Amino acid sequence: MNGISPQLQNQITQFQQVQQQLQAVTSQRVQMDASRRELIKTKDELEKSTGTVYRTSGAFMIKVDDLDSLKADLDESIETMEVRIGSLERQENSLKEKYTALQETINKAMGNVQE
Repeated sequence: MNGISPQLQNQITQFQQVQQQLQAVTSQRVQMDASRRELIKTKDELEKSTGTVYRTSGAFMIKVDDLDSLKADLDESIETMEVRIGSLERQENSLKEKYTALQETINKAMGNVQE
């Protein structure tokens, strides 16, 4: 990076850090959303179920006697996931804004203004 000012080097470093953070947050959000969809599918299948229902607990399968309690647990887990996903989405949007701003600043400083 010869000929690049220390300020520009700092901005490039910040840009790379924001890029890494954005990738990590996006990955977390995608995983959390997949888990949420899986919980919703589980709840839907539970609603259709007419036979005996079992729940996994570690390496064991335990017969469920209180379906309402199980449904409430699933609802609570889904709600918790939705709150976390919302938080990750806000974080992701904030990082996207920083990413874009740094990208524009760096491009202008390097004389590569996109038109």
